[in-house]
Amino acid sequence: MKLHLLSTLLLIFTFTFGFAQKDVKIEGAVIEEDTNIPLEYATVVVKTKADNKIISGGITDSKGKFKLEVPSGTYLISVEYISYKTKNFPEQTISENINLGTISLALDVSTLNEVMVVAERTTVEIKLDKKVYNIGKDLTTAGGTVSDALNNVPSVTVDVEGAISLRGNENVRILINGKPSAMAGFGDGNILSQLPAEAIERVEVITSPSARYDAEGTAGILNIILRQKETLGFNGSVTLTAGNPDNLGVSAALNYRKEKYNLFSNFGWRYNDSPRNTYTDVDYFDTTDDNGQLLTPTYRRIIETKKVKRLNRNYNANIGMEYFLNESSSLTGSLFYNFGNDADTSINSSERFNDGTIVEETYRREKETEKDNRFQIALNYVKRFGDDSDHKLTADFQFEKDNEDGLTYLDENYIFTDQTAPDPFQIEQEFTYEDQKEYLFQADYVLPLGKDSRFEAGYRGNFKNSNTDYQLDQEDTDTGIIAINEEISNIFDYTENVNALYTQYGSKLGKFSFLLGLRLENTQLKGKTDSEITGDELDFDKNYLGMFPTVNLIYNLSSADSDVEESITLGYNRRINRPRGWYINPFPSRSSRTNIFQGNPNLDPAFSSTFDLGYLKRWEKFTLTSSIYYQHETDSFERVQENTGQQTTDGIDIIRTIPINLSTNKRTGAELGLMYNPEKWLRLNSSINFFQFETDGEFNGVDYGAKNTSWFARFSSKVTLPLAIDWQTSAFYRGARQDAQSDTEGIFSLDLAFSKEILNKKATISVNVRDLLNSRKYKSVTTTDFYSRYSEFQWRQRQVNVSFIYRFNQQLNKRERAERTGGDDMDFEG
Repeated sequence: MKLHLLSTLLLIFTFTFGFAQKDVKIEGAVIEEDTNIPLEYATVVVKTKADNKIISGGITDSKGKFKLEVPSGTYLISVEYISYKTKNFPEQTISENINLGTISLALDVSTLNEVMVVAERTTVEIKLDKKVYNIGKDLTTAGGTVSDALNNVPSVTVDVEGAISLRGNENVRILINGKPSAMAGFGDGNILSQLPAEAIERVEVITSPSARYDAEGTAGILNIILRQKETLGFNGSVTLTAGNPDNLGVSAALNYRKEKYNLFSNFGWRYNDSPRNTYTDVDYFDTTDDNGQLLTPTYRRIIETKKVKRLNRNYNANIGMEYFLNESSSLTGSLFYNFGNDADTSINSSERFNDGTIVEETYRREKETEKDNRFQIALNYVKRFGDDSDHKLTADFQFEKDNEDGLTYLDENYIFTDQTAPDPFQIEQEFTYEDQKEYLFQADYVLPLGKDSRFEAGYRGNFKNSNTDYQLDQEDTDTGIIAINEEISNIFDYTENVNALYTQYGSKLGKFSFLLGLRLENTQLKGKTDSEITGDELDFDKNYLGMFPTVNLIYNLSSADSDVEESITLGYNRRINRPRGWYINPFPSRSSRTNIFQGNPNLDPAFSSTFDLGYLKRWEKFTLTSSIYYQHETDSFERVQENTGQQTTDGIDIIRTIPINLSTNKRTGAELGLMYNPEKWLRLNSSINFFQFETDGEFNGVDYGAKNTSWFARFSSKVTLPLAIDWQTSAFYRGARQDAQSDTEGIFSLDLAFSKEILNKKATISVNVRDLLNSRKYKSVTTTDFYSRYSEFQWRQRQVNVSFIYRFNQQLNKRERAERTGGDDMDFEG
C-alpha cells in the first residue's frame, strides 16, 4: 500500500507540473534478478538530497525501460516494485544525460503473501473515454463463462436469455481486445456463454467511446481484454470443471516466450445440459374488423407449459504467435476456431379454455439440432518510431467465417378435444443454413506532440455478408407425404459494408486533459430475397453517411501532496444503431405455430447523442465512482406485437412480433459504485444504476409511446476465513420495468463461492453456487388490443460447480500485474 500511495503521488505530481522546464534525461531498464524478465510498471523515484522532496518519477514500459527528465542537480534515485527489494542509488550529481544501465531487482519473499491480496482485488480505473474493471479473482464465476463474468461488472447486466445490456440498454457493441471478433459472435453474444471466464484479464466499460472506436452501439462498448502471459519460458494453467445440472469443462492456457517471439494458446471443451422452463397464460379479447363486425376468439384462454432439455457441446481453440522483427516492430498472427453441437428437446403442453372450462389439450414435441462452425484469422503489425514507444503505426487484418446448420422437427397431437372431427396437426420440419463472412481492415497512426499531447488518425473497413437459406417441409395430412412449402421457404442474402475515417487530438494542461475526435462513416445495407411468392420487390440497397463527433474531458481535483485521488469527467458522443440481418429479414421465423418473428426491410438505423458526467474519488481503502447521463435517440427500434388476422388449423390467432422505428427514445440515468477494502481479509463492492426512458411513436395507427423508470443493483463481498479459505457472496437485483406493451417484474439472484489454494499455491480448488435461491426468472405481462399474456421464463436453473485450476512455471503468479490496480487516469488511448 505504501508503494501504491507513492505511485499515486508521483503520477499526480507529474500531471500537475508536467510543463516545468527539463534539461537532463535519466534512463535505464529494470529486470528480475536470476530470470532477466523485464519488469513492467516498476516505479522510479528521483528525490532531492537536501530535503528528500520528490522531483520526478515514472514507471517502466512493457520492456522494463524508463526515461525521466529532471533539472540538473544532486539527487537520490530509487527503483521499486511490489514484492521486490528496493534498489537505491546513493547521491548522484547529474549535469548531463545519464543511463543507469540494466537494474536487477531481487524478490522480497516476505512480502509475497501481502501482494497476493492486492492482485486479487477487483479495481476500477477512470480514463478519459472509459472505465477499466480489472476482474481479479471472481470466485463466483470460476468454472463459468465470459457471460457470467460480465454479469458481475458494474453498469452491465446479462438477462435470463443471455442478452447483454449496458445501463439497461441492449444496444451495446462487444469487442475482443479492441476489435470485432468471432469470439463475440456475428452480431450476438451467444458464443460468450461458451468461452471460459478465466480467459478474461479485464473489461473496459466504454460509455463515451473516442473517435477511434466503431460508432456502432448507442449504449456504448464493452471491450473484453483476454489474458496473454508474457513470462519467459514455457508456462500456463489448466482448469477442470464439473457441475450440476450437467456441466463439464476442460480448458488450458499455454504460453512459450523467448526473446524473439511469444507463442500463446487457449483451448477449451465444454459439455452442459441446462434445463429451461417456460409458462404462458393468455386471455383473448373480442375485437372488431374494419367494418365494425364483432370477432369472437375460438378460445378465451390458453395455458402453455414448456420444458426444454438443452444439450450443448462446444470446442474452442485460439493459437497465435507474436514475433519481434526488431527493437521497434512486431508481427502477431492468430487463429481462433469454435465448434458447437447443440441438441434441444422440448415438450409443450397446451390447455385451451372457454367459459372457464377446458375444452382441448394438445401435446407438442419439438427437437432442434444445430451445428456451428466458426473461425477467425487475424494479423497485427506494430511499428514504433524512434525511442518513443507511443509514436507508432499499427495495421490489422481479420477474416471470419461462420456456418450454422439447423434442423427443427415438430409433431403435435391431441390429448383430448370437444371437436367432433378435428383437423389433424401437420408434422413440420425446418431446415436453416446460414453462411456468414466478415473482413476487417484497419490502420491506426499515433503521433505524440511533445510530452503531453497526442494526435491520432486511422481507417477501418468492415465488410459483412450473410446468406440464410430457410426451408419449411410440411405434412400433407391426407397422404402423409412431407413436402416443401414453397410459399414460406426462402433465401435472404444480406450485406453490410462500413467504411470509416477518424482523427482525434488529446492533450494535458496541468490538471486538465481533453480528447477531441471526429469519425466519418459510410454504411451500406443491401438485402436480396429469393422466394417463389415475393420476386424481388423486397430487395433493398441503402446508404447512410454520418459524422460522429466525440468530446472527452477530465479534471484532476487532487493536490500534489494529497493521498486522495479525485477527478471529474465529462463526455459527449454521437453513435449509430444499425439493424442486424434478422431484424430486416422480411420472411417470418416460426418459433411456434402461433407466434412468429418477422423482420422489417424498411427499418432504418437509429442515431443517438449522449452526455455523461462522471466523478471519482479514491482513498486508501475506499473508492467511489459515480456518473449521470442523458441520451436522445432518433428512429429508435422497438419490437411490437400484433395480430396477423390469420389462424392456425385449430383456430388459434397467429401473433406477429416486428421491429419498427419509433420517433424518439430519451434516456436519463445515474449510477453509483462503492469499493471498500477495510482489511486484507475483507473486500466489499456494490453498485446501483437508476434510469428512466421515454419512447414516443406510433405504428399502424397504434400509439406505442411509453415512459418507464427502472434500476438494478449488485453487491459482493469477499472474506478470508481461517485456513486461508476465501468466501465470496454476490447478490443482484433488477427492478421492475415497462415498455410500450409489457410490464416485467423485478429479478433477484444470489451467488456463493468458496476457494482454497493448495499444492504450495500452485493450484486452486473452488466451489460455487449460482442462483442459490433459484429465483432468476423472467416474469412479465403483455397487453394488446387482442390479448393479455402472463409469462414466466427461466433460462437456466440453479447451478453448482466445482473447479480445479493448476498453474505451472508462472514465476510472476503472485505479483503479476499487481500495479495495474493504479494507473494513469489521464490516459486517452482509444
